[in-house]
Amino acid sequence: MGTIDQAEYRIMVDRLRQAREKSGLTQDEVAEELRKPQSYVSKVENGDRRIDPVELCYFAALYGKPITWFVNEKCA
Repeated sequence: MGTIDQAEYRIMVDRLRQAREKSGLTQDEVAEELRKPQSYVSKVENGDRRIDPVELCYFAALYGKPITWFVNEKCA
């Protein structure tokens, strides 16, 4: 089983979606800020595209959340 299939990864992508929605941003707006296509944001939020820690930092900064908010307590 790859990391992307683990429960901890699912928690992270669910929190990415929650943070975007709470911030009032659309996937298009996030993609524009990150200079990525909208499909990138969609795939990240659906767990179809793996992101690395640097990309997670970009999302966290955009959403005004500490990076630890996105990861399971066991990982923080």
